[in-house]
Amino acid sequence: MGAYIAITPIVSKIFCGSTHAVLMVRRRPPAVNGGGFVVTDQEQRIVFSVDGCGIIGASGQLIVRDGDGNAILFIHKKEGVVQALSVNNWWRGYLTDYGEPSKLVFSLQDPKPVLCMKGDVRVIIEPNGKKRQWDYEVTGSYVQRSCAIKSRAGHVVAQIGVKGMMASKDFYQVVVQPGYDQAFVVSIIAILDNMHGESTRC
Repeated sequence: MGAYIAITPIVSKIFCGSTHAVLMVRRRPPAVNGGGFVVTDQEQRIVFSVDGCGIIGASGQLIVRDGDGNAILFIHKKEGVVQALSVNNWWRGYLTDYGEPSKLVFSLQDPKPVLCMKGDVRVIIEPNGKKRQWDYEVTGSYVQRSCAIKSRAGHVVAQIGVKGMMASKDFYQVVVQPGYDQAFVVSIIAILDNMHGESTRC
């Protein structure tokens, strides 16, 4: 009997594997399909893709698709006067229903630089009721492709790194631990990509 693997679905349990998943993220050139990136498995099959404003035509919005091209998550950056006065940027991730945003599943807090200090990127799983504590955080440097997504308990959910002869900042590896939601991990990477002005940003 193998060890029991706890399944932690956020988008859907169909994206939670019983073994660790090695995914490769490849940036699409801006001139090809409006930029964004694709995610492949070890057999080089496309398992996810992310569309940024080059395709959507709106900044601060992202769409995560499954391997068949179906939209599974709509992500947008919160705007407005209240947001402008906040010390944090807030992103919201929604499940899609017939291509339209439906259920809110997570919120991501990106602290704005204040006095040259930068806080941690943290994620709250929704609905959270009256609990305002974060559930996941990003540690390390996404820009250097050396970071991890960790649970509040300190468990590594996914590790992002540059490995292999062909690897670069435009082609890098993500290792997702067993039981964790791969679509959720890809959505966090999509936001990090946009935050740093990379492939999903116009």
